[in-house]
Amino acid sequence: MTEPAFARDQAVSSADHGAYQHLARGQALAAEGRLIEAVTELEAAVADAEFRGDGAVLAKALRQLALVRHRVQEFESARASAARSHRLALDLGDPALAGHALNTLASFDIDAGAHDAAKARLAEALEGCGDDAGLRGQIEQNLAVLSNMSGDYRAAMEHGERSLEAFLQAGDDEGCARALHTMGMLNADREQWDDADRFYRRSRAIAKKVGNLHLQALCLLDQTEVLIGRRQFVDARECADAALGVFAQLGDASGKAAVYRFLGMIDRETGAPALAEGHLRLSIELSADGRHPLHEAEATRELAILYQQIGRKLEALDQLNSAHRLFGRLAARVDRVDVARKKTLIERSFLQMVRDWGQSIESMDAYTHGHSERVASYAQAVGQVLGLSQSDQMTVRLGAYLHDVGKVRVPSEILNKPGRLTAAEFAVIKHHPQWGVDLVEPTEFPWDIEPIIRWHHEKLDGSGYPDGLAGERIPLHAQIICVADVYDALNTDRSYRPANTKSTTLSIMRDHQHWWRPAVFDAFMRTVGH
Repeated sequence: MTEPAFARDQAVSSADHGAYQHLARGQALAAEGRLIEAVTELEAAVADAEFRGDGAVLAKALRQLALVRHRVQEFESARASAARSHRLALDLGDPALAGHALNTLASFDIDAGAHDAAKARLAEALEGCGDDAGLRGQIEQNLAVLSNMSGDYRAAMEHGERSLEAFLQAGDDEGCARALHTMGMLNADREQWDDADRFYRRSRAIAKKVGNLHLQALCLLDQTEVLIGRRQFVDARECADAALGVFAQLGDASGKAAVYRFLGMIDRETGAPALAEGHLRLSIELSADGRHPLHEAEATRELAILYQQIGRKLEALDQLNSAHRLFGRLAARVDRVDVARKKTLIERSFLQMVRDWGQSIESMDAYTHGHSERVASYAQAVGQVLGLSQSDQMTVRLGAYLHDVGKVRVPSEILNKPGRLTAAEFAVIKHHPQWGVDLVEPTEFPWDIEPIIRWHHEKLDGSGYPDGLAGERIPLHAQIICVADVYDALNTDRSYRPANTKSTTLSIMRDHQHWWRPAVFDAFMRTVGH
């Protein structure tokens, strides 16, 4: 292979020519958060290094340009610049330069969710870093992030500590600040607020010393989370306002979106719902360009919690659905433990909101208090025996909480009538499944609960209502709710009769087991009926 011109050594020190000066200015501007200006300087460094044939400076400038382009969401060009830097370093035979480029590419892989590719690049970079302590610190920092994403907190902290040691050995103050910030985030993810705060404070002090405004703002932002976790809302607001000022100065929309989310949370927890809604909606708007999906998902979840607190139940469910969808996309794109955990928290919020809704329905009928909760418990036990997936079990639980939601449209004098219903009154009761579907239809649940609501009174022999379905036409989930619903109805006091004993209830159900699929009735008898 012919040696390229850029690989030839130069007689004059690279520090004396324009490429190096552009590179230094570009790095300084990037540290200050002046990213567009930084791109201009770094592109000039690339052009000058190409003209002079200075391969080492060209490789460094390309790598720094890649990092800045990635920060401004120019992801394809960022990766292309980093890959070119790596090829140049290999042509130069410089393992340290190649390792820096590999580490940069690995960081892009992490953000894209390509964790296996990132691990392979980092292993190769670590093997070739030699005595370059600064490079080793960067690699260990990325390994800490990867370990945290896979849920291995101990390994993450070990990599974080090795990263800090390497940066200290290299005399790299900015690297030390970044390592400390990473260790703060590791602790914050586990709500270890005191340890997180200690790392953030040390990181911010060093970032201020070296003039890295962006890192200072990140530390202020993350300290806001710590203060919210401690419920120190006055201090949290002051910290958030300081972070917002820096992010505004830097023109960082992602940082501003995160700050507005925290301000919305502070407003919500301090009794200012109107301000909270404004801040959270502003966070969503700043994030909704597709470039900051995690901020959008988190702000949407917080807005759902706000709506739940102020009694706007349907809007809360709509926002939860949006947040669940956004976190689902993130989980598919990035295998991150914190994303999976937050998605699980949203599902718990769904259950709580739906449970509250179901209980509010039961308040209309003194005899059915706790009915939906018991039906959910029985149905979940049956579903587990039937081997339902976690998603299907979630569907069954939500359906159980809302199976009788349509009864809000049934007159209370019919619901609470002490004697037998007339044919006309029972005809009204038989409308409640369809009314329930009408009520939940405007809310796009991530789980298909409408068939449960509509068909939980259908029987396998076709004797049920509202549609007289028979056999396999009745969804399995609806059958599970039906058997649990019948059991609880027979086994509890009602306005028209006292509760049956458990043995009497089970005897009645055995006489009518043709209402349910054999597998459903068998699973019921092995669990609830045991």
